[in-house]
Amino acid sequence: MDSIRGRKIQIDLMSLEAAAASARAGFACMFSTSEEYETALISERRAQGRYDRQRSSEEYETALISERRAQGRYDRQRSRWPAIMFIGGAMMVAGTVLLLN
Repeated sequence: MDSIRGRKIQIDLMSLEAAAASARAGFACMFSTSEEYETALISERRAQGRYDRQRSSEEYETALISERRAQGRYDRQRSRWPAIMFIGGAMMVAGTVLLLN
């Protein structure tokens, strides 16, 4: 009875390990850097005929920048938290100095 139960546990453990390995493989990315991704993206779009061969490099750069803006890469606003934290810390130091004097 114990040997059958032990085998079932071992089989379940092996299938669980196989499922975990399969899940980890699903999260793998085929590009190691963003530059590789962008190069592949541009070459795929050239193959589709989206980019004309007669454009200058400035036009390609402008198109890439406008595409990145559309993706929201350049629209990040600066956070106010660092300034607020600095002012709060300065006020705490000033309060401590005034309290101890």
